[in-house]
Amino acid sequence: MSEQAVITKTDYWEPDVSNLVTEDDTPVDNFCSEKQQRFLANSVYNSGPWQTFVAAANVGIFYSSEEPAIVPDVFLSLDVTVPEDWWKKQNRCYMVWKFKKPPEVAIEIVSNKSGEELGEKLNIYAKVGVTYYIVYDPSQQLGEKVLRVYELRGMRYYETNQTWLDKVGQGVTLWSGVFEGRHDVWLRWCDREGNVLLTGSEIGEQEKQRAEQEKQRAEQEKQRAEQEKQRAEQAEQRASLAESQLEQTSDQLEQEKQRTQLLAERLLALGIDPDSL
Repeated sequence: MSEQAVITKTDYWEPDVSNLVTEDDTPVDNFCSEKQQRFLANSVYNSGPWQTFVAAANVGIFYSSEEPAIVPDVFLSLDVTVPEDWWKKQNRCYMVWKFKKPPEVAIEIVSNKSGEELGEKLNIYAKVGVTYYIVYDPSQQLGEKVLRVYELRGMRYYETNQTWLDKVGQGVTLWSGVFEGRHDVWLRWCDREGNVLLTGSEIGEQEKQRAEQEKQRAEQEKQRAEQEKQRAEQAEQRASLAESQLEQTSDQLEQEKQRTQLLAERLLALGIDPDSL
């Protein structure tokens, strides 16, 4: 009888993986679960703050050479990268002995009462050494709680009311909004202030809005510049008009002076002193 090899945090070796079933091509997901999985993975790869990590949906985690993989809906493992030759069997899924560590986060999205999310799966993730185990139950199949967060302490999980995952540097939150044309309540990654990690399309939409705002600001600046130009032209026209009026007044005064001088000369010719008048 062969001895079962359970991989612990301090004992990583590479067993024979030729008999492991790394994928079985069985379609098991529903629309809502599949979309939620992509939502979580998409935002991590587009906005995640970590330099190196692996996030995946429906990829098996092997923790023992003689046990089938546990397949979370989504998992996150920090400070690791997927091998370049990922078509090799030993690189197709997350084998704990290859990555030298278990993932930090495993997420299960509950669709029915038969998934063992609070039973067998919880125990397996604790055995694997996953730091945080999150159960999202949008249709409340397992009770009133929609979101459950468990933290591994020693070899056991303890449920916590904290949604901030301190050892990961991110949290999770429930967010009401639209993803890929579907409005619903979604589970999302977030920072400590509750700001969600954005997907690629959300980043694109933000960039589009910023570009539109910049365009509007540029148009407003153009309009202000045009208004300033018009005001300057109007001021120039007023100054030119005032100068013209001043010249007209000066001409009128000169003409009046000439008439007065001519009248004085005529009076003197008649023997009349104009100053005596």
